[in-house]
Amino acid sequence: MLATLPLIVACCAIAALVAYQSRATAEREIQALENLLLEAKQEELRNYVTQARNSFSHIYGPAAPNDIEAQREVMQMLSAMIYGRDGFFFVYDYDGTNLVSPRQTELINRNWSDLTDSNGTPVIEQLVDTARQGAGWLSFLWNKPSTGQEAQMIAYVVGLQDWRWAVGTGIFIDDVVASVAQSRAQVEQRVQRTFVYIGVITLFALILVFASGLLLNIHERRLADVKLKELNQRVLDAQEDERGRVARELHDGISQILVGVRYKLETAKRHVLRMPASETPDPNVPLDSGIEGLSTAITEVRRISRDLRPGLLDDLGLGPALQALTDEFAQRTGIQTDFKTVVFRNLLNQDSKIALYRIGQEALTNIERHSGATQVSVSLRGHAKGATLRVTDNGCGLTHRNRKITPGIGLRNMQERVEQLDGHLRIRPLNDTKSDHQGLVIEATLPLKHLRKRDEVSN
Repeated sequence: MLATLPLIVACCAIAALVAYQSRATAEREIQALENLLLEAKQEELRNYVTQARNSFSHIYGPAAPNDIEAQREVMQMLSAMIYGRDGFFFVYDYDGTNLVSPRQTELINRNWSDLTDSNGTPVIEQLVDTARQGAGWLSFLWNKPSTGQEAQMIAYVVGLQDWRWAVGTGIFIDDVVASVAQSRAQVEQRVQRTFVYIGVITLFALILVFASGLLLNIHERRLADVKLKELNQRVLDAQEDERGRVARELHDGISQILVGVRYKLETAKRHVLRMPASETPDPNVPLDSGIEGLSTAITEVRRISRDLRPGLLDDLGLGPALQALTDEFAQRTGIQTDFKTVVFRNLLNQDSKIALYRIGQEALTNIERHSGATQVSVSLRGHAKGATLRVTDNGCGLTHRNRKITPGIGLRNMQERVEQLDGHLRIRPLNDTKSDHQGLVIEATLPLKHLRKRDEVSN
């Protein structure tokens, strides 16, 4: 479930971004459409007013400012100019008195200078101010004649300065407002559908991720169980191998030596018993041989004990233990062996010392059994990243007679010991040549956290 959190966050971010972009793009398009429609209506209104003014210009032009007859004739002409269901011309004098309103006759001859719409816009005051300036467009709320309800209107008004009249007409744009609102509603519906689509895709992806994660988890657990069984089997095999080795060494070494000692002691006893009483027996020869056999048995017991658990490792540390191991290896095999180390002052913890010692021991055992090497180099050093044990030989390496040798349990044990301590094990050829004597380098590195602090060492 934690693995699905990035997917959920990513899908939410994508959904938010898509919604924002969709709304922004749609809003720009709707605004452009609204402006286009309003500009078309404004141009239409100006044409209406221009045509109306042209129709009475022959009257208004020569008339005097106080020509009542001419004014009455123009008002009659404008009262007759109605169009559509709600279109009409209106006239207000500069004092705010309505002179012409053919579809709302109750307004005629009344002063509306203080009239405001429901938004608080001073409608008549703005009409008169615009007319005083010459001409212009206005937008306000006005009662629609066909419905009796307030609706948005845009108006174009011109001023007849000689008569102090504001003459204009207006068009209700509630259809434009409704169209824009419908467009915005459609955009919102599309955004909501997009959210639904993204939600469905996200849900499907979550189910897929959860199912695949569950399958992978089951698969990994099965693999882990198999590996655990294999590891347990390898541990059992290693234990049996170690028991078999100890048993063989006891049987072939110590047991044979002790049998020889017993035989020599029995021979000395029989020699003493067979001697006449007048003669003094000389059992020195068989007894010396028996004592020598016992010394050999003691040495063999010490060797086996040292292989199982070297006392130098606990008493003096890793360096002396590896030194003794390489000396004994060189003496036993006759292989020229070189050991180098930097003084550790026993700074490695117990697990690290055991792991590096066993890796060195296993490496030397493999060299003795499989490599055919004549020279071996063992080095132990500490550095800024931890401790490194390096074992190098000039033997045949991991390839022999042009065929690959599969790493056995010894190399696997090395790998597992290093991995348990979060270290690294590198196994590589000493030489890049493909000869039978390319050599091998085994390098085990443990991290710095396995070095004990100096105050712990002193304690």
